Amino acid sequence: MIAQDDLAHLGRAVALSRERMEANLGGPFGAVIVRDGAVLAEGWNEVTSTNDPTAHAEVTAIRRACQAVGDFSLAGATLYTSCEPCPMCLASAYWARISRIVYANTRDEAAAIGFDDAFIYDEMPKPPAERAIAMEHRPTAEATAAFAAWMAKPDKIEY
Repeated sequence: MIAQDDLAHLGRAVALSRERMEANLGGPFGAVIVRDGAVLAEGWNEVTSTNDPTAHAEVTAIRRACQAVGDFSLAGATLYTSCEPCPMCLASAYWARISRIVYANTRDEAAAIGFDDAFIYDEMPKPPAERAIAMEHRPTAEATAAFAAWMAKPDKIEY
């Protein structure tokens, strides 16, 4: 059984999805990030209003939450989202160290209304040379040196 707090935060994510979609800010997607009972940030799809293909609800919420707490880690936080995260948003949640995701609509339901990311899910496990986007590995001494400099950097902030 879903907790009352979960229902309230998920309800807010769904409300954001509809409100912002009806305001022509983007697609019908909303997200809320909560940690220790406090809302850290809200986000909504802003792809078409900002001409930013990465401005999905979850990513905008993650950006705002990290800015609000002054840290790139959201460990211990829950991401409430109106829809199952796409591959980019899911990867962003992992990079942000989100501890839990609660979602309403599924990716199959999103596909049914024109937001089909199955192609991306299918592309990810393929070797780079077999993906639809041409990828070529061209190692350089400078690139190797940049990585070596990172490894040797005594004041690096690891993430």
